[in-house]
Amino acid sequence: MNGNAMDSQALRHYLLQKPEAQEDYPFGPEIAVYKVRGKMFALLGHFQGHDSVNLKCDPFEAQALRDIFPAVKPGYHMNKLHWNTVLLDGSVPAGELERMVDASFALVVAGLKKADRLAFQAKYGL
Repeated sequence: MNGNAMDSQALRHYLLQKPEAQEDYPFGPEIAVYKVRGKMFALLGHFQGHDSVNLKCDPFEAQALRDIFPAVKPGYHMNKLHWNTVLLDGSVPAGELERMVDASFALVVAGLKKADRLAFQAKYGL
């Protein structure tokens, strides 16, 4: 892993820094689900021999990221149009992974019920 990569513990820490982020284990101890106001924005697990994270993504960007990074795959056990699985194999720079997390979080916040979304945006300025 290069020095600019992010492992699962560093990524977990980043995920939990998101406003109102909650960690849950509804599928057992091996898979951590990260939610905001009850909606999943990330899932940390294991795929193809690596720690991995599933992140929501704009469909056009999802395909572009898959074309750019071999470690970015269609979402495993997810809607492959809207989710990517990113292998934490050290090949995706930390800054890019953070940007993907930020985009996933923003998409989920944008999809909240209007009252929840407006309250969230007012509270956090997002």
